[in-house]
Amino acid sequence: MNPIWFVRMWRWAKNPPSEARVRLVLGVILLCLVLVAVERWVGWPDWLTTQGGARPIRP
Repeated sequence: MNPIWFVRMWRWAKNPPSEARVRLVLGVILLCLVLVAVERWVGWPDWLTTQGGARPIRP
């Protein structure tokens, strides 16, 4: 484990995030989980699927 992570943990323990920030992060995580669940159960719509291969790489 990188020592920088210990510094980050120390700072987070000294100054925890606000309740609004925690709600925002949890809301984003919940939105991502909902999108994954919808995609898994309903499927990916055809109109969002690209048709064609990869573009050639320029040197």
